[in-house]
Amino acid sequence: MRLGARGEKLAARYLRQHGFKVLYRNFRGRHGGELDLVCRDRDTLVFVEVKTRTREEYGRPIETVNRKQQRRIVLGGLAWLRLLGDPDVLFRFDVVEVVIAAGQSPRIELVRDAFHLPDPYLY
Repeated sequence: MRLGARGEKLAARYLRQHGFKVLYRNFRGRHGGELDLVCRDRDTLVFVEVKTRTREEYGRPIETVNRKQQRRIVLGGLAWLRLLGDPDVLFRFDVVEVVIAAGQSPRIELVRDAFHLPDPYLY
């Protein structure tokens, strides 16, 4: 299994164990944007980016979620909201870090509210 796919599977299991309901995996917006996981955490819709690495020598996985990637995730989130008819719901962007080091159990960490809608986007 691909590293990224394995990380997403582990992240989805972790989120379910922590009370999240996983609604969709690998969502692609019609006009751009993509989401690894779409979840619900109580009354909040959560768009989740999963970052999987085999080591952290060069920093934490979340550090690779740059502006360009945030834009892709934001576009995916806005596309999901449009599909729902632009509901008046709470939503946020989380990142799940998965580190799968050889010979060790995977380490999974949830970073809630990892980033917000950038200025040009309003919802």
